[in-house]
Amino acid sequence: MKFFDDLKNLDRNNIGGWPTSVKGFFVAIVIVVIVFLGWYFYVDGQQGVLATGQQDEVKLKQEFQSKQAKVVNLDALKAQLAQMNEMLSQMLRELPSKTEMPALLVNISQTAQAAGIETEEFTPKPEVPKEFYAIQPIALKMQGTYHQFGTFISGVASLPRVVILTMHDVSLTAVKTSGKDGPPVGGELTLQGTVQTYRYLGDEEAKGGKPAPAKKGGK
Repeated sequence: MKFFDDLKNLDRNNIGGWPTSVKGFFVAIVIVVIVFLGWYFYVDGQQGVLATGQQDEVKLKQEFQSKQAKVVNLDALKAQLAQMNEMLSQMLRELPSKTEMPALLVNISQTAQAAGIETEEFTPKPEVPKEFYAIQPIALKMQGTYHQFGTFISGVASLPRVVILTMHDVSLTAVKTSGKDGPPVGGELTLQGTVQTYRYLGDEEAKGGKPAPAKKGGK
């Protein structure tokens, strides 16, 4: 074919004298190379940006749907929160008040005595105020049988006010007749450590006032 004959007879030193068909062929090759390089260095890189943008779009749509659902249920959530706050307030007011706390500590100590427990120490420590309530730590050391301690816990639960006792660093050990190596004494146990009880803060205290330390209860 004439085109291939022209390619074979090209004079590299006289490009201007090449046949028009040959010139058009090489121009087409140059255009194809330019387009390929442009796609490789620009379009292909933009595809990565496009893929990232599509992923971000999916995430944004999910966030929008989640926030939209919250907005739709906002009134119901507010009502539920108000109900929970009211329930919390009622539960806190079931706890002893500031004025009731000293007498309550005495009642707890007397309940232990009524159960037959020997109280060696019952010392209320300074209160620890929280946002809605105050913690009253009590350092104690008591000696009695398992049955007597059960009676004591039952008696505390029967007090007029709701009394919550939580144990902290408390140990329960068997009483020995003569030191650590002696035999147990008729099922006697020693309860020693710190327990905590709680009271609710009055309106003024909850706004920033500090609760006064509770008085010590009697043995």
